[in-house]
Amino acid sequence: MADNLDIINCPACHNAMTKVHFPDLGINIDVCTEGCGGIYFDNRELEKFDEAQEDITPILKSIKDKKFEEVDTSEPRMCPVCGTKMVRHYNDIRKEVMIDECYNCGGVFLDNRELFKIREAFKKVEKEGSQEAVDEFNKMLVATFKVPESGVIDFIKKFPKSSTMQLFEALCTNMYKNM
Repeated sequence: MADNLDIINCPACHNAMTKVHFPDLGINIDVCTEGCGGIYFDNRELEKFDEAQEDITPILKSIKDKKFEEVDTSEPRMCPVCGTKMVRHYNDIRKEVMIDECYNCGGVFLDNRELFKIREAFKKVEKEGSQEAVDEFNKMLVATFKVPESGVIDFIKKFPKSSTMQLFEALCTNMYKNM
């Protein structure tokens, strides 16, 4: 879906949202600068801002020195673009950040500070993700194939190096260095 150019109301506090322009990307992000501090991303825009190295300077400038009202995050949210009820779900495997997503148009609403939490979660995954992936994969092998915990590496060695194994190997390089 294309970038929404209309002024929309915040799905949390219903105040008019401010368009924050990113000239290099050619998109506008909707920020609730006069209400709750929430941010609305049109379809697939969040992926341009969810990692720590991605520039969010215009968003930071738009909320600098602002005080935001508290909102009830348990209240159902309606998509400000298409009017569909948004679905609240976890954004990450660790279940640290809940977001509101419209399954009709693909829009995503983040409550105040949630963008920063998502960016921090990406940093954690970069630091700890490899070992965590290995641990989760090992648990899955033990539970699914009844592999004893001490025999996981021998079990993995039985399989040909398929593209799936190569991907897993890339994610878990530390584990494979010791094989």
